[in-house]
Amino acid sequence: MTDTTQKTSWSDYSKIARNGLWDNNQALVAMLGLCPLLAVTNNTVNGLGLGLATMVVMVISNVLVSLIRNHVSPEIRIPIFIAIIASAVTIIDMMMNAYLHTLHGILGIFIPLIVTNCTILGRAEAYASKNPVDKSFIDGLFMGLGFTAVLVVLGAMREIIGNGTLFDQMNLMFGDAAKGLTLYMPSDFHPMLLAILPPGAFIGLGLLVALKNAIEQRRLAKKTNALGIQVAINQS
Repeated sequence: MTDTTQKTSWSDYSKIARNGLWDNNQALVAMLGLCPLLAVTNNTVNGLGLGLATMVVMVISNVLVSLIRNHVSPEIRIPIFIAIIASAVTIIDMMMNAYLHTLHGILGIFIPLIVTNCTILGRAEAYASKNPVDKSFIDGLFMGLGFTAVLVVLGAMREIIGNGTLFDQMNLMFGDAAKGLTLYMPSDFHPMLLAILPPGAFIGLGLLVALKNAIEQRRLAKKTNALGIQVAINQS
């Protein structure tokens, strides 16, 4: 009985993780949180910094909402959820200002604006308010990781094409030891300014969405073909 329960739990966790990272990635599927996603991803470190901040807020809010879900009446749940999210954002904002001051200055208003990210409130309302703490924690973690991954990939794409570098200014997060992480494109590479301008953000995101859709369609086609072959074998 215990083994079955454990296997079921791990299966549930795996499904939640895949949902956050790929199947229901809020940036690529629901198209939520686009304002910070498009505004700060002109390089990798900005996307990583804001993505991790968003992930931590999502984990904290999901856990707290799950803990109080049976003690809050439906009429006031949304204001309470927003208050929880705002409190978590304030803590993260103050910590980044204290320990990552330069990066905090670069990200600017987009850190407080995490409060308005529909993804966080949406997961609190749709998932954390209806599920136990462990599953809510995993949901917040992997939804946050999925969002962070899109920020980082988009930032890396724009940085390479627009600046001819990769992992530049990583010392803003990881200290002076990270200065050597910067990679430079060959000397004959010519950066394209459009990539780090606002239109480049829309084009880059569109390419990522198109890539995800193409992968999903290809996987669905393979699954359909395999099912058709299996049916033909059974009929024969």
